[in-house]
Order: sequence, then C-alpha cells, then structure tokens
Amino acid sequence: MKICVFGAGAIGGLMGVKLASAGADVSLVARGPHLAAMKEKGLTLIEADTRTTVEVLASDDPAELGIQDYVIVTLKAHSVPPVVDRMQPLIGDHTTIVSGVNGVPWWYFHKLPGPYEDKRLASVDPGDAQWNGFGPDRVLGCVVYPAAEVVEPGVINHIEGNRFSLGEPDGSKSDRALKLSQALSDAGLRAPVRPRIRDEIWLKLWGNLSFNPISVLTVTTLDVLCTDPGTRAVARRMMVEAQEIAESLGVKFPIDVDRRIDGGAAVGTHRTSMLQDLDAGRPMEVDALVTSVQELGRMTGIPTPTIDTVLALVQLRGRSAGLYD
Repeated sequence: MKICVFGAGAIGGLMGVKLASAGADVSLVARGPHLAAMKEKGLTLIEADTRTTVEVLASDDPAELGIQDYVIVTLKAHSVPPVVDRMQPLIGDHTTIVSGVNGVPWWYFHKLPGPYEDKRLASVDPGDAQWNGFGPDRVLGCVVYPAAEVVEPGVINHIEGNRFSLGEPDGSKSDRALKLSQALSDAGLRAPVRPRIRDEIWLKLWGNLSFNPISVLTVTTLDVLCTDPGTRAVARRMMVEAQEIAESLGVKFPIDVDRRIDGGAAVGTHRTSMLQDLDAGRPMEVDALVTSVQELGRMTGIPTPTIDTVLALVQLRGRSAGLYD
C-alpha cells in the first residue's frame, strides 16, 4: 500500500512520522525550508519528552513519487484547487483521495440523497477544480482532530489528539476505508470508519465557523471569547444559524450549542488557527470555514444574519492584512 501525504506540515508531518515508524510505504509532499530539513536530517516528531526522527521520502515534485493507493490531502482548503493539476502524477485508476481539510468539503453533496445531490460548492471549489480534477468517486472523507505545530523546519510538536475519523460519502464501510483505517491504527493513530461522517464534519465546523473569525476580530484566545458575555452571544447566534442549516440537510448534533461553547472555553488560552495565520501573515481559511456556511444558507433558504455580519468583517480584516482575496 502506497500512501502519499500531500501538504506535510504539522498534521501531515505527524501522520508521516507515525506511518513511517510503523513501516508503511509513505511519501510526503512539502516545500521550502521544511522540505530541505526533512531531506537533510529526516523528520522529527516531539511528543511530551520523546523525540522520534525518521528518514522520509519527501519531494516538492509529485512526479518523483509516482501513482499512489492513497493521497491524504492535509493542505489548507484554499490551497488545494490551485494544485490539483500538480497532483495528477500521484493519481491512478484506483487511487483514493483522502480529504483531511477543514470546513465544508468540496465533495459534501456527493452521494447525499435529496434535492442537492451532487451540488457543487463555489466557495470551496471555485471552477469545480477538485470535482473535475479528482472526481468525487475517488474521495474518502476525513475529520482531523489532533493539534500539532511546526516548531522549526523538519520538527513537529504533537500537542494533543490522535483521531482521524474516516467516512465514505455514502456511509458504507468500504474496503478502501477499512484498509486505510487499519494502516493508521497500526501507526498508533485512531481511525474509526464512521457511517455519518458529515455529522462529525459539522461538529468540528460548528466551533471553527464561530470561534475562528471572532478570535481574529477581537484578537482573543478561546477561553476569553467563549466566556465573555458579548462574544459568547455572537458565537452562539452563529452556531444556531449553522445548526438550522445542517439539520435541514439531515445532520444530527450529539450535543447542544452551549455545551459546544463550553468545550471551547475548556481548551483554555488557545489561539485559533485563523488567528495564528493572521499573526504569521498566512492566508486565512475564511471561505472553507465561514463563506461555505453562508453559501449553504443561501442554497437552503435559511437566513444567516449573524454569520453574514461576522463574515463581512473578517473578510475586510483579511483583505486589509493582504491575507484574503
């Protein structure tokens, strides 16, 4: 089984070290100083007081790696459409694309029975680049839960979590899903195959949709924005609007809004990924996390006044910083 991790930053690098340590045939696509360090010194994973360094096959040219059984995409959502053409040398007749990307995925309506089946989402897949370039039948959903960061080129700090939930768009427990689940499990990662992967997508998105843009607008950590009465109320309204959309599409939430916000507060003094991107001068995932939900609101005819307001503000904040087009 050949596995390529495309976008071997923090999360992709974590997977790469774990898979390589377990003896998997894994390769990584990365770039810049991080790639140079991996080629020179290997890839190092820090977990508590333990450092693990492995030699990895890494390149910035997919053509050097050849056709894969699985391509695990761990890029930021907005970074994927521009590289679909570059990824083609990795893709053969039986290649599975594992979509480990935050937000509403481009394949969301594939094999989802109902009036929106096979609907395309312009906010996350402009020009249908992924739909046409990968093909939705190749896709296997993945919800990423671990937290990790690249602390220096070639070195990743694993902060917490080890679960990568997998799920077919049609809810089946396919051979390809079970085989990848086993490979990840053999590498010490939890990889359950879920029959309702969209429920998990929304549970994670619920927080990202609200906490991320509010943190950028207020420059506050999760514990503050989830407990301050004003920002908590804004987050709650955004989440209620999103819940109505999701439930209209058949999603079931296992917890209520206030418990989800309390869970965010319990994380503590954490700077959201969007705020980290703002601090580092990196493009922000506005469209996958927020614009996509607005698009779904328009599609389903459900008003999103709070989401619309916060989205307009964070889009302007991003454009002002040169981090959102």
